[in-house]
Amino acid sequence: MKIVVDGCESAAAPRHRAVFAYLLVNVGRVCSAGRIIEAIWGTDPPDTARSQIHAAVTAIRKVLREANAAQVLQTTAAGYVALPGPGQLDLAEFTSRIGAGRLLAASEPEAAVAELRAALALWHGEALADLNAVYVASVRRRLQEKQLAAFEQLTEVELGLGRHEAVLDELAAMVSANPLREKLAGQLILALHRAGRQVDALAAARSFRTALAHAQGLDPGRAFVALEQAVLRDDVEPATHVTPPAARTEPVPRSANFLPYDIPDFAGRDAELGHLLAPLTGTAGTIATIDGMAGIGKTALAVHTAHRVADRFPDGQLFIDLQAHTIDRQPVATDTALEILLRQIGIPAERIPQTTADRGALWRSELAGRRVVAVLDNAVDADQVRPLLPGGTDSLVLITSRRRLIDLDGARALSVDPLPARDAVDLFERIVGERATAEPLAVLDVLHLCGFLPLAVRIAAARLLHRPQWTVGYLAGRLRGERRRLAELSTAERGVVAAFNLSYRQLRADGQRMFRLLGLHPGRDIDPVAAAALAGTSVDDAEMLLEGLLDVHVIAQYEPGRYTFHDLLRQHARAMVSVDESDDARAVALSRLFDHYLHTARTAVDLLFPYSAGHRQPLPPSAARVTPLDDAEAAAEWLDAERENLVTTAAYASEHGTPAHARDTAETLRPYLDGNSRHSDAARLHQVALLASRELADSIGEARALTDLGWACWRQGDYELATTHSRAALRVARLSGDRYQEARALNTLGNVAWRKREYDQAGRYLRDALDLANRLGNRVGEAHVLGNLGMLLGADNNRYRDAREHLDRALALHREVGNKRGEALVLNYLGSLCRRNDLLDEARHNHSRARDLYRMLGSRGDEASALNGLGETDRTAGDPGTATEQHGTALTLADEVLNLPERARANDGLARAYRDLGDVGRAREYAGTAMSLYANLGVPEADDMRVFLDTLPDSD
Repeated sequence: MKIVVDGCESAAAPRHRAVFAYLLVNVGRVCSAGRIIEAIWGTDPPDTARSQIHAAVTAIRKVLREANAAQVLQTTAAGYVALPGPGQLDLAEFTSRIGAGRLLAASEPEAAVAELRAALALWHGEALADLNAVYVASVRRRLQEKQLAAFEQLTEVELGLGRHEAVLDELAAMVSANPLREKLAGQLILALHRAGRQVDALAAARSFRTALAHAQGLDPGRAFVALEQAVLRDDVEPATHVTPPAARTEPVPRSANFLPYDIPDFAGRDAELGHLLAPLTGTAGTIATIDGMAGIGKTALAVHTAHRVADRFPDGQLFIDLQAHTIDRQPVATDTALEILLRQIGIPAERIPQTTADRGALWRSELAGRRVVAVLDNAVDADQVRPLLPGGTDSLVLITSRRRLIDLDGARALSVDPLPARDAVDLFERIVGERATAEPLAVLDVLHLCGFLPLAVRIAAARLLHRPQWTVGYLAGRLRGERRRLAELSTAERGVVAAFNLSYRQLRADGQRMFRLLGLHPGRDIDPVAAAALAGTSVDDAEMLLEGLLDVHVIAQYEPGRYTFHDLLRQHARAMVSVDESDDARAVALSRLFDHYLHTARTAVDLLFPYSAGHRQPLPPSAARVTPLDDAEAAAEWLDAERENLVTTAAYASEHGTPAHARDTAETLRPYLDGNSRHSDAARLHQVALLASRELADSIGEARALTDLGWACWRQGDYELATTHSRAALRVARLSGDRYQEARALNTLGNVAWRKREYDQAGRYLRDALDLANRLGNRVGEAHVLGNLGMLLGADNNRYRDAREHLDRALALHREVGNKRGEALVLNYLGSLCRRNDLLDEARHNHSRARDLYRMLGSRGDEASALNGLGETDRTAGDPGTATEQHGTALTLADEVLNLPERARANDGLARAYRDLGDVGRAREYAGTAMSLYANLGVPEADDMRVFLDTLPDSD
């Protein structure tokens, strides 16, 4: 099966296609980088896994842009999500046509045949044939199962229309490829017999029997045996389009059907159904567990599955609620459960033994000769259901539980997640109808506020359905208030809070405490060390408690070692902690958490940026539990994992009475956020630090926060705001006598003036900054200002020697103090200086070294700058084709990190390169974008691009 977007097959490398295919088979579902890594490499990924995933996404985006389908791949805070439009994904079209074919099979068989054949025509060889990744084998099996089921459905309808001759060749080929597929074999036998080939039909039956016995040691099921006997007696019924003869067999005694009704608006869960149905080839049965959080739809999925396969298990459809999480009920005892199940398969009361052991023995004995499907719903744990399992049997047993039944050996396990967005929309629309389709954006709001939890979605939809005056938007507004959301998601008979309360109350006391304390955490996820700090326990105890909560699905895990909440469960935890923990206990727990984050972050940043450690204010002493970090690599990994938590926690601390934590966190994280192109996070954090410093009447902290804000705005290309903050910083620093921040503010002002080509003013700012850095003995600051002065001098073509001298001194200083980012910056400056002076080989060499250093450091925005430098060098050297590649990659990186100056520069470079290539249309397009971006930045290059556009010839 091929992945095609707007008619353009991806030309990316195999690894890139594997990543894209994984996102497409999980269409509509956000996939984190960790999840993708596990899917591609399993439990032993290479050290470069994350960078490979990043490279793959970059390459995919390039291909999609070329296909005018950039919207197909989107990035969220939690990861990546594929959202192809109608007709862009063959798998979606296949699934849609199959569904239509099944609906039309009984009433409009000709139309059903057309849909099913159109669906099967989408297949071209093996699914995902050229991909190599851990996930591929299981997905391929699932897709092939869908293909086989579709072919069986098609054949059933064709046989019902009397077209046995027409399908014989296809059937024979499919049976040859799938010799253990009982339904296919039966269809071939039926077609052969109707074609007057009774001997061939019986030979096909014997062939299937032999293959099944050799491969699995099994005999065919009763339906197959009945068909075989009918062929032998020559009394197979003629074709009819109402009920295909393949489904008709001799009457078989059946037990009563005890399954609850299959809800008519059941939506989605195709992947889960595929997992549960995949092993049901031939006559084989299985045991499967379905676990998940309260309200996730486990029972609905199990019952729906049981109804789907009921015809394969003619001896009974059984159901029992084991009441693990039933209000005001105790879990069903084993002996009672066995009695209920025995009665359901028709064992009279007088035959049921008194002891649990004897009842279990009778149950296993009776099932040995039967084929039933049984749903054991709402199980407490493995111990409760183990005595209820059959021995050797061809039955299907589906077990649902809020707990992972990891001790149930031999069972296929399925953990159910919230619905993908498309399935949730489908469910909501099926319940609400036209009112939902009229407000699609409001529907998405409601679904997000429900956390895509099926129970919550159903309750929200039901409330809307029975309130004709409400709009979907009004319902979303009612749900938007966090404090009342859980109360809104309840009816007279059921509610999200009631379901969550049962899970919470059944936890042990230490589990309940950990659960509710996690509700205090302001961030999105937590690791065991932070949880230990929050709870005041050892790390081992914290991890054990977290794993216990994970096993009962009151928390979730999307990356190894990191735990998070479903949004609604987080609100429930916050409600519980406000009731069950005192104000003092909550404050102490948060203080431990804040200290853990701050002191670990300081350790990590000092490891990564040792050359600037002496300029950071010392932290107050603390007994905080600090994550052990052995080296710079471990420090970077920890900061990358905790970045969002650190920023969010600092903001929360500032708003909730701990401003010093916010101020100190901002100072600590400044070099990390700047060096990793996290300028939006930096601006947010330094704004928080500014307010915190003012609240604390800390003028030094205020000057530092203003300086940091100014630099963050400079990095984002907001030069006006950078000037405002830096001038304010200069004023506060001078009043407080903080020469270090004064020098930094002057450096930023110099950079702004240089960017606006106000060279005299820039020179004054930078020389003053250099003088202060020299007087303070600030060698790091001296190196930075020297580099900036070198670039400023290099703008004058007559001052190459002066510029080169400044840049060489800056480079030596950065290397002396061990500042790799500073070294890369100066190398990049040297590249630009050499290019302007026609030293193109040296320019390319310096830009390449800068690019490699930035790539090693993970600084994508600065890597874009080096790539733009390479593109400009290639174009100057008369190679515009290579220049377009360099600028194109730079544009991709700049887009990803929202680096507006480098985005403008990349568009500028592409415009000039395409002009040189003679592609005036593209040149004009990129030039227009560059001009607009430069104008937004407020820099003179906007006028340069207007002139450039005026010089372009009219395109054809």
